[in-house]
Amino acid sequence: MLDANLKAQLGTYLERVTEAVELRASLDDGAKSLELRNFLEEVAGLSDQITLVAEPEGTQRTPSFAIARAGTDISVRFAGIPLGHEFTSLVLALLQVGGHPVKLDDEVIAQIRGLPGEYHFETYFSLSCQNCPDVVQALNAMSVINPNIHHVAIDGALFQQEVQDREILSVPAVFLNGELFHQGRAGVEEFLALLDAGDSTAKVDALNARDEFDVLVVGGGPAGAAAAVYAARKGIRTGVVAERFGGQVLDTMAIENYISVLETEGPKFGVALEQHVKAYEVDIMNLQRAARLIPGKPLQVELESGATLKAKSIVLSTGARWRQINVPGEDEYRNRGVAYCPHCDGPLFKGKRVAVIGGGNSGVEAAIDLAGIVGHVTLIEFGDVLRADDVLQRKLRSLANVDILTSAQTQEIHGDGKRVTGLSYKDRSTSQEHQIELEGVFIQIGLVPNTEWLKGVVDLSRHGEIIVDARGQTSIPGVFAAGDATTVPYKQIIIAAGEGAKSALAAFDYLIRSSVSDESSEQAKAA
Repeated sequence: MLDANLKAQLGTYLERVTEAVELRASLDDGAKSLELRNFLEEVAGLSDQITLVAEPEGTQRTPSFAIARAGTDISVRFAGIPLGHEFTSLVLALLQVGGHPVKLDDEVIAQIRGLPGEYHFETYFSLSCQNCPDVVQALNAMSVINPNIHHVAIDGALFQQEVQDREILSVPAVFLNGELFHQGRAGVEEFLALLDAGDSTAKVDALNARDEFDVLVVGGGPAGAAAAVYAARKGIRTGVVAERFGGQVLDTMAIENYISVLETEGPKFGVALEQHVKAYEVDIMNLQRAARLIPGKPLQVELESGATLKAKSIVLSTGARWRQINVPGEDEYRNRGVAYCPHCDGPLFKGKRVAVIGGGNSGVEAAIDLAGIVGHVTLIEFGDVLRADDVLQRKLRSLANVDILTSAQTQEIHGDGKRVTGLSYKDRSTSQEHQIELEGVFIQIGLVPNTEWLKGVVDLSRHGEIIVDARGQTSIPGVFAAGDATTVPYKQIIIAAGEGAKSALAAFDYLIRSSVSDESSEQAKAA
């Protein structure tokens, strides 16, 4: 199961285990149980602190295993073999259950320990999902800190019947005490907020009490992170307010064009961004959505939580989100057959019929990936021809289970009230309408900037992008912008990071000139 490289890595990590750990396996005579048994034997053989024991038949999902601290109630459970993206989740679970400290702020740990009652979480994941490990690792950490929190991470591809019975069509999907609790990426702080841990009024008061920032960065993606680092290095008071640190990059599968980084994945890159910013004295205010920008001196940003932050200068780096096709049924069946991440949700449609809407690189790549999993793929492109790179088009056309429709306008996504059953489209060359029966629709038509909250305040292009000059300056003095939310062409991570750095330097230059101007005004008044 584990190749020599993974064994060496895992063996090195397991040297940090200080508490006796039991791998409690629930197995039968099936092929997957045999595979899991061999896997667990390999893991147990890498550390004297780890032993493999059998659980009584019929007491747990099969095949599954718990990682338990011997003689305590501390444990986490995996139903399946946590390889792929979940290998890191396995390593962290072994370390944390084995006595290695959970890396969270003391205040957050106190909140977790103070949660009242008992919680039984179940997370359905897929091994190809880059968003799932954050959820699995967050709930595992919470269950290690508070034994009244129980968590089992379930491979949806292995437990297909459960997925069907619970009508799960998007991962990660989290159930709490048997009821759907959350879908999509989340971390410890998000789960605490959903569980209403802590005093929300006190949190708003704490934000309102922040001193005025020299530079306030709104958004925590590559542009925002670069702006924060460059501002902090100037020794000025810097803050970052973000809905989720990492931004859109967290939903990116493979990154192979960031210079000096040969290959990485979006979530890893997002973590690295946050760690780099945390290396400086930057006030990071996560899980906060900006609601209103108020020009003036000082500049102000109102948050949806009700708090208001003040700053002498601002860098807007709010990024973008998946563009919707805005047809009937899209919102109604989101996460019930309508999806935006083929890597995350593709395995849930194994053997089924799906459509991919969009003929650019993202859409064609999604269709190619899905063709290896699902029964049939129909690619739907509004234009007369596909817009993807030629090499991708040749690969797509070589696949036997793919149909390509061009000049096709999606009209409606149909369902039975619970899940998607098909879609209808109009042939733009004949105006005839057609209907396709299918179980899933993956939408890949690009991005839309997160700038609705700035309308009427900052000048925007007809596409909703923030209009900036060569220095990142917006139409409001002291307010700069960078990244995918702006008019700067070519929406790439490396370009966003460069623009973020440039905007921070421009903001610093603005602060210097403003202070000189203010000082001259005061001297003139005194004279």
